[in-house]
Amino acid sequence: MAINRQPVMKRSRSLGIEAAFTGSGKKSKKKPPMMRKKVSEYGLQLKEKQKAKFCYGVQEKQFKGYFNRASKMRQGIVGENLLTLLEMRLDNVVYRMGLARTRMEARQLVSHKLITVNGKKVNIPSFHTRMGDVIEVAPARKDSVRFKDILAATDGRRVESWLDVDTNNLKGSILATPTRDQIDTPVNETFIVELYSK
Repeated sequence: MAINRQPVMKRSRSLGIEAAFTGSGKKSKKKPPMMRKKVSEYGLQLKEKQKAKFCYGVQEKQFKGYFNRASKMRQGIVGENLLTLLEMRLDNVVYRMGLARTRMEARQLVSHKLITVNGKKVNIPSFHTRMGDVIEVAPARKDSVRFKDILAATDGRRVESWLDVDTNNLKGSILATPTRDQIDTPVNETFIVELYSK
């Protein structure tokens, strides 16, 4: 799988987004660079796709797969369906629940089988969660120093309204499928749809 080794802060600045939205855990002291030349319509569309891929840590092949799934969904708008599918990835849900400091750490926790879904260990970060699923730290790891440090770092982080989290027991559940107004990712999904529709 292709790995982008460009520094997170450099990528976030070049895309014009705050690092906080990427789930990287880093804060930028510099402002995003100002656009010095007029960007074409294609350039704007491509940038929005790159922003979405960067925020959720998804590569091109996988991202296109999500777009194809969103296009085939019978209900909803394609762009909003795309963002919803990305939000419902297990690694993103773990991050949103505050069980990981960053999305990258959430992917690592899932890959190392430290997270369970409905009582079963899942080691696939892209696993698609559903309404009613219970996500929990594996019982044998709940008392580990790592998760105590994570809770200390994520204390005070806003929990999305579509999630219910019990930090004392390191678990949570999905109350509903998130709607577009509940997704704070700074992406114009309409441009992404236009790009793939060409």
